[in-house]
Amino acid sequence: MAHLIELKDVYKIYPMGGEEVHALDGVSFAIDRGEFVAIVGQSGSGKSTAMNIIGCLDVPTSGTYHLGGVDVSTMDDDRQAEIRNKMLGFVFQQYNLIPKLTVRENVELPLLYAGLSAEERRERAVEALERVGLADKQKNLPNQLSGGQQQRVSIARALAGKPSVILADEPTGALDSRTGREVLDFLRKLNAEGDTVVLITHDNSIARKAKRIIRLQDGRVIYDGDAADPGAVVHSEDGGEEAGV
Repeated sequence: MAHLIELKDVYKIYPMGGEEVHALDGVSFAIDRGEFVAIVGQSGSGKSTAMNIIGCLDVPTSGTYHLGGVDVSTMDDDRQAEIRNKMLGFVFQQYNLIPKLTVRENVELPLLYAGLSAEERRERAVEALERVGLADKQKNLPNQLSGGQQQRVSIARALAGKPSVILADEPTGALDSRTGREVLDFLRKLNAEGDTVVLITHDNSIARKAKRIIRLQDGRVIYDGDAADPGAVVHSEDGGEEAGV
């Protein structure tokens, strides 16, 4: 059976001032259905580039990327957009909610672009809001919710499309630590219910909430394994855990 996500020998090279910058330098890894994986690394490690390729927002310079067994690495923009809308649910650091739309309308919006009927959009939106515990807030505007509630609305918006993968990019970055933990616990709950979650972060403490860590440095994978393994965390020279890596 094919992996859900599979990158093979992926390079992403940008020309810069007469030189080449290797944002990804021969990256290979696979993620299966039902996994909760954190892709972690500091600024410049390549994690954002990896997220853009996994999210069908960019294509490799070379190498291949298969999503659901389909090679998407050479698709044109329109075909990538189609795959992205069908298979991927995005959760961003900034919630990207439209202030003038109600909570339910925000959740429905991607479904409108996908061509679903009004009835099906409403049913899916309400179902997704129930999953995140916000069905009673569906008529509220975003500014009537807390930051944590707004992030849960963005998770509901991702869930409403019934994606194969939830791709969460620094989902706690705009939240205080307590609310951030609540959002992470919620992503763990979704994973326990069978959802595949890929979390992008620079923070070790957040990455350790996943079951598996893929650590990038200088565009290369330097660790891929159990999040609970001591080797999953980079240590500084004095023996202490590096903060914010």
